[in-house]
Amino acid sequence: PAPRMESLPEAVLIRILASIPAVELVLACRLVCCHWKNLVDGAAIWILKCQQEGLTGAEAQEDTDNWQNFYFLSKKRKNLIKNPCGEEDLQHWGEVENGGDGWKIEELPGDFGKEFPSEEVHKYFVTSYEWCRKAQVIDLRAEGYWEELMDTTQPKVVVKDWYAGRSDAGCLYELCVKLLSENEDVLAEYKSETISIPQDNDASWTEISHTFANYGPGVRFVRFEHGGQDTLFWKGWYGVRVTNSSVTVEP
Repeated sequence: PAPRMESLPEAVLIRILASIPAVELVLACRLVCCHWKNLVDGAAIWILKCQQEGLTGAEAQEDTDNWQNFYFLSKKRKNLIKNPCGEEDLQHWGEVENGGDGWKIEELPGDFGKEFPSEEVHKYFVTSYEWCRKAQVIDLRAEGYWEELMDTTQPKVVVKDWYAGRSDAGCLYELCVKLLSENEDVLAEYKSETISIPQDNDASWTEISHTFANYGPGVRFVRFEHGGQDTLFWKGWYGVRVTNSSVTVEP
């Protein structure tokens, strides 16, 4: 008869388990027996998976939680904001407030503007002469970040946005990001000051960022909102420009 799995040397079993997709390891293989649970909860499988897939890095440390979560979070790392640069008009953006003449999408660099630091960004959103705001709500579970991960590990939630004025007009900019519970209670919040860009500015793009850490259990959603207006109340689109917004969940 063929040898049973439990009779295999542990090093061989680790190599077999390391070939299984990470989510199946955690949600299925871990439940088979105590021995498999201990292996999946241990570091060896995840160190091997990281080595096989080129994910080893200085930030990974040889302990159970860090290697498993480093692997999972590294594999899943992506921008959770959809349509961050206006390539799909205002699609995916909700709770849109169209003050003045409302939001508009323009091609970089735009009138009295500057090129964006990254050549991959081609468009931006621009505001008008009254407040324009737009928001996205990210469902973390739908994106694959399960409850135990968010409650126990509490990976970093990194938020970034880029804004600029046009050189011939002053403008205002605000960013507000909230971590929400299942019932959409606010568990953590970052709100920038109202940033004022004067007329006759150099139109350069500025990055704003915030990292949420140690925010406590219960986070299920991220609500990202930004917006602004011009300060001269000129008809048209002379307000703040925004693009390349991002929310990432990181080791």
